[in-house]
Amino acid sequence: LSPGAKMGCFTFIKVMMILFNLAIFLGGGTLLGVGIWVKVDGESFLKIFGALSSSILQVVNVSYLLIVIGAILLVIGFLGCYGAQKESKCLLMMFFSVVLIIFIAEVAAAVVALVFTGLAETLLTGLVTPLLKERYGVNDTFTHIWNATMEEVHCCGLNNYTDFNNSYFYKTYNSYPRQCCDMLEPCNDTLAAEKDIEGCFKQILEEIKTNAGVAGGVAAGIAALEIAAMAVSMYLYCRLDEK
Repeated sequence: LSPGAKMGCFTFIKVMMILFNLAIFLGGGTLLGVGIWVKVDGESFLKIFGALSSSILQVVNVSYLLIVIGAILLVIGFLGCYGAQKESKCLLMMFFSVVLIIFIAEVAAAVVALVFTGLAETLLTGLVTPLLKERYGVNDTFTHIWNATMEEVHCCGLNNYTDFNNSYFYKTYNSYPRQCCDMLEPCNDTLAAEKDIEGCFKQILEEIKTNAGVAGGVAAGIAALEIAAMAVSMYLYCRLDEK
């Protein structure tokens, strides 16, 4: 390519880099703003999107997630947009490094999810089951979240109804949660064993497997964008030496 063509290609990629990261920056700012709004004024959010959330605590958790994701997108968008605009090698390298770290973290999470599913179930059982025994029926928010989850997913406990054996709820009411008996009350051990409703972990895992194709496609698309972003930033970084 002639020097003019190379310069034209460089300018085009630079402009695309600026526009792409400007969109990321604005999207991150929007998510951050929504997250702060939900955190500060969760009640009005519930009135508008009440069907999307079953409790105040869930909304608070969503707000933290939105704030974190929004902040990360803001940083990435700023580094990529401003770095390309100012042709700053330092900012472009920082952009490359941040995206690379996120990419590696995503790959590591995917590998852990595929290889250590059984280990995850064991760890969750050790952490969640004692909480079910101690807090279900005691803490209103905790109980409400689990009731909403069990009704929505049509599941019982983390593994099955036995998670509630010797629990505060069972000792107090001499019954398992009604979700463990297909919403029938009273829910004794005979009826719970007969209904044999699966635990929420297995149900959610099955749902993930059912939608694995869609999830895999989305993950592959995100990974492709990240690889493309790293390639473009590195191209601009290297071309700056030739200018």
